[in-house]
Amino acid sequence: MALNTMMERAGTARRVVARVFGETVGPILTGFLFAQLRIGVWWGQQLDKLFFPQLAKTKVQRPIVIVGNPRTGTTFLQRFLHDNGVGAGQELWRMLYPSLTMQVLLKPLLPLLEKISPAKHHSTAAHETSLTGVETDDVSVFFRYFDGFFLYGFLLAWDPDEDHEPQFDPSTRDTSERDYAWLDELWRRNLVATGAERNVAKLFSLAPRLPSFLNAYPDASILFMARDPMSVLPSAMSLVTGVLDKKFGFWSLTDDVRLRWTERLYKALVKLFLRFTEDWNSGKIDKSKVFVVRFDRLMGDFEGLMTELLEFVGHEPSPELIAAIKARDEKQKAYKSKHTYDLARFNLDEERIRKDCAPFYETFLS
Repeated sequence: MALNTMMERAGTARRVVARVFGETVGPILTGFLFAQLRIGVWWGQQLDKLFFPQLAKTKVQRPIVIVGNPRTGTTFLQRFLHDNGVGAGQELWRMLYPSLTMQVLLKPLLPLLEKISPAKHHSTAAHETSLTGVETDDVSVFFRYFDGFFLYGFLLAWDPDEDHEPQFDPSTRDTSERDYAWLDELWRRNLVATGAERNVAKLFSLAPRLPSFLNAYPDASILFMARDPMSVLPSAMSLVTGVLDKKFGFWSLTDDVRLRWTERLYKALVKLFLRFTEDWNSGKIDKSKVFVVRFDRLMGDFEGLMTELLEFVGHEPSPELIAAIKARDEKQKAYKSKHTYDLARFNLDEERIRKDCAPFYETFLS
């Protein structure tokens, strides 16, 4: 089934949620609220032209973009760069309400909005977040178009009738032009709202389409996160199941239903590794614009890594940033994650992961 329009995607999601989770009223209410949000954002963007004339002159220049599978250290790195003034990331509420006019009106209400935020479904041991937390820019595409990998992973991968993964594969259905245009809208607004000179974004959906992104933003600096899939895959799946369990009772579902979803999500996550690796090895990616961030260095040599990274992105560190890096270096070496996972719980084993991800291991982790 084609999922080219928002109505087609919404209708499919409603059907899947009703069949798999027995939810019938909730999706209708959510759809209504989503439509109202879209209308409100549209009107807010029209008012932005009146109240924020500088927006028309603001351009996205030299963005820093972190690319990598979920659970590779992307969130930590983005927030560190954001918190220390290297660039401005997008807070979740600014992606949910991307109009600058709306943001001025809603900012005092954030404590109240936090109580109904979708962020409340996240497992804090795996990924602490809130409306004011800096998050992946892929969320903005989900909120704007009800589309993207989030829609597949959390909802459409459950469909008992059809696997919709090809609809989210850019080699089958490429939404890059649409997505980049929307990201540019948001990044310009984020620069105006924060007063920053550069954006620091995080987009795992760029892994299979980085060449086209670099064509759109030739001055971008890409930070590619490389971590052992043996840790990444079960950790990412545990993160998603934590959200699904809070919302729908994931572990109360029958084995066959859970395993169907597990298999589909696993293959989709592996594809993110392999597509980037294929483009890297074939020469489609300009390697001079990519800095590979290995997870073992992120944890064990943070100071050395950041020295190289800041030089790559062209950012002169202040004394305060140097001190922050040194302090973080000590914490990283002593850090122990609270997020635990088990391969067998997701019907996975070490041999399969090493075989499926062999090109990635050979290219980035050898």
